Amino acid sequence: MPLLKDLPVDQRPREKLLARGPAALADRELLALLLRTGLAGEGVFELAQRVLAGCGGVAGLLAATPETLSRIKGLGPAKRAELLAVMELARRALAEPMRSAPVFDAPQTVKDYVALQLGGREHEVFAVLFLDSQHRLIVMEELFRGSLSQTSVYPREVVRRALALNAGTLILAHNHPSGLAEPSRADEFLTQTLRQALQLVDVRVLDHLVVGRGCVVSMAERGLL
Repeated sequence: MPLLKDLPVDQRPREKLLARGPAALADRELLALLLRTGLAGEGVFELAQRVLAGCGGVAGLLAATPETLSRIKGLGPAKRAELLAVMELARRALAEPMRSAPVFDAPQTVKDYVALQLGGREHEVFAVLFLDSQHRLIVMEELFRGSLSQTSVYPREVVRRALALNAGTLILAHNHPSGLAEPSRADEFLTQTLRQALQLVDVRVLDHLVVGRGCVVSMAERGLL
């Protein structure tokens, strides 16, 4: 893999982006722009490729935690801070329209947002998107974290948070660290348990999204809600 300084000027990531647009750059070239420098004996392209491989690709990188990034050799505090800032901007950009319009106006945006939050996590995380009565996003909160195979979800905590936030509706979401987004029988049982508990306080469950690697399955679309 050539060193950045050895490339023709028009093939360097920054110049290529400005001349042809960001879509013209490969994943490692875009990441190399953010990283700027490599390590002794390892150019920035090689570092970018290793970071992507270590995170499981772009989707994994966007969902990477500070702890995950800190384990990658060559990502010092400055590089980690810049990557985390870019990820947070991406999350906020996706969340913004959901706070101003009903989530059903842009169902793919909801899936993209949840995938960005939960995709690529090493452990199972159960989160809830709390919505107002007009189906606009109030906040997304991660309520429970589990092992690689399961997580314990307490309905009373979900009900408590829904009441505290004055939510009228909500969307459940969790990831499958295995990468497979297919809902399990346990997912179906949990959904019905939470749905029944929330009905007692007049809060409606609109959907339960299961996040895999590069895929989000809607249980409502599957007729499982």
